[in-house]
Amino acid sequence: MSVAVGCNAGTGGGCPIDCSNMETIDLSRLNIFVAVAETASFSGAGSRITVPKATVSRAIARLEADLGQQLFYRTTRRVTLTRAGRTLYKRVTPQIEALRQAVNTLAERQEQPSGVLRITAPNDLGTSFLADLATHFSARYPAIRLDLELTSRHVDLVAEGFDVALRAAGRLADSSLIARKLSTIDVQLFASPSYLARRGTPRTARQLDGHDMVQFRGFRGPLRLRSLGHSVVCKLAVRIVADDLSFVREALRAGAGIGLLPSFLARNDLASGALVRILPRYAAPQAGLYLVHPAARHVPSRVIAFRDFVVERLAHQPLEARA
Repeated sequence: MSVAVGCNAGTGGGCPIDCSNMETIDLSRLNIFVAVAETASFSGAGSRITVPKATVSRAIARLEADLGQQLFYRTTRRVTLTRAGRTLYKRVTPQIEALRQAVNTLAERQEQPSGVLRITAPNDLGTSFLADLATHFSARYPAIRLDLELTSRHVDLVAEGFDVALRAAGRLADSSLIARKLSTIDVQLFASPSYLARRGTPRTARQLDGHDMVQFRGFRGPLRLRSLGHSVVCKLAVRIVADDLSFVREALRAGAGIGLLPSFLARNDLASGALVRILPRYAAPQAGLYLVHPAARHVPSRVIAFRDFVVERLAHQPLEARA
């Protein structure tokens, strides 16, 4: 990084430094210059800014060459500023201090995240999980304003300017985004009592063949169930496909067929009898809850704060423990 050192007086106004033909000066050399001026020692300056004495010496020599002026008198016992050195010190010290304060202010703001955090998530997560999470997050970080878009469509975070996405899926497609798995989601088979009364209740995986299925698009692919170490591929007739788990749950409640649901979404319906779990001895494929954000060299502090907060909340209250 470099800065321009202006000279308001000009060479005709008594300024010993001729800045008329000078390009910008490397900021690190000016920082070293200030350290030498304040410690009156090359070795002392090196210790202060944690660089070797030889590095300090080379930086001052190059700075003097750039300016065309000697900045220090050097003796075996002491280093003192020349007239040109004193002039330069008076001019650059306020600028160096202003830059230092700006960096410190930025660090303080990073410690206290602020700004707008744009989040996208599926509708069903918004009603079952995210509303409670957002309320507590806002209480902890009042300087952050949350802007949430609940949608079933796949959002392009970079193109649409979102900071974070929460996504539930069997697995995420490869991308340039950074993804962190937050939780495993237990997925089970459900149907309504009215559907089972009409079509019969399957007792084995093979008895699922031919049954109507309501499928969530995120769980696409053949249905594979496991039991006692064996995997079975079931041949259900997919009648309805939807990209919203809340819709899948309502369709199952209405008697449209058999379908996979995260257990935390079906808990209340299971307790009330609106849905019945099918084949409880068989394990359905698990899904995952992921937090996704664009890749960046410096991830915004508000994104880090939200990520860490979600991890903390799920550690204390897992999805499967939520009503």
